[in-house]
Amino acid sequence: MVRKILVVAFFLSSFAAIAAAPASGPATKVVAHALARLAPDAKPTHVEPAPMPGFYQALVHGKIIYVSTDGKYVMAGQLFDADQSRNLTEANMKAIRRQALATVPASDRVIYAPPHPKYTVTVFTDLDCGYCRVFHQHMAAYNAEGIAVQYLFWPRSGLKAVPSGRDTPSYAKAVSVWCAKDRKKAFTEAKAGESIKSATCPNPVAREYHLGQRIGVDGTPTIIAEDGSVIGGYLNPRQLLQAVRMVRIQQTPAGTDPKAAAQR
Repeated sequence: MVRKILVVAFFLSSFAAIAAAPASGPATKVVAHALARLAPDAKPTHVEPAPMPGFYQALVHGKIIYVSTDGKYVMAGQLFDADQSRNLTEANMKAIRRQALATVPASDRVIYAPPHPKYTVTVFTDLDCGYCRVFHQHMAAYNAEGIAVQYLFWPRSGLKAVPSGRDTPSYAKAVSVWCAKDRKKAFTEAKAGESIKSATCPNPVAREYHLGQRIGVDGTPTIIAEDGSVIGGYLNPRQLLQAVRMVRIQQTPAGTDPKAAAQR
């Protein structure tokens, strides 16, 4: 039976260049040539055949786009398998997020975890955003529910101010926290609005900011579950527990007790 696929699509408007080396090969050349006529600065990555016959798919500035194999048509939007009621675009993005986050070692994260975590979330955060601060205030409650929180830095104002080219205050603060003698103490103090002593050292802040851009982070907090799905935005402890349990249930093989799976 021919698989029926529903495509919700709209024309590509504009995409900025992202800090990732583009792939090479015939498919990439077709995609790059098509995008060059619409957004000359766009640099596609993760180019491969799309589930929809006659199209390639690629990642551009954190979003999946679709380009016909002859390079004539470009679409952006959500691609669904109607037979399986499955969002193929999001399934692809989950895999891309998982792969990207797997490149960030624990030593480059700020981690708050219970002794034996049941669940782990990655949170892109800014030290000054209001909801990020409220989220951090609940850390003891998240940990009490068995949730480990692994923070990555994502300064909302970017890395460099325009037009001066100087470090933005949010970037400089993130670097100062990372370079503090007691990093986790400085992190919590910054979240509480306290002044942080300026400091510099080798740090992962810029790398994490660019990685967030590549996988579609566009605000803070952005909470990513173990399967690569974006589950927030700010979530209180009860909401976050429900969200990670649902993710675990969705990953459960058929025939497994979903309640038992959620507790694993």
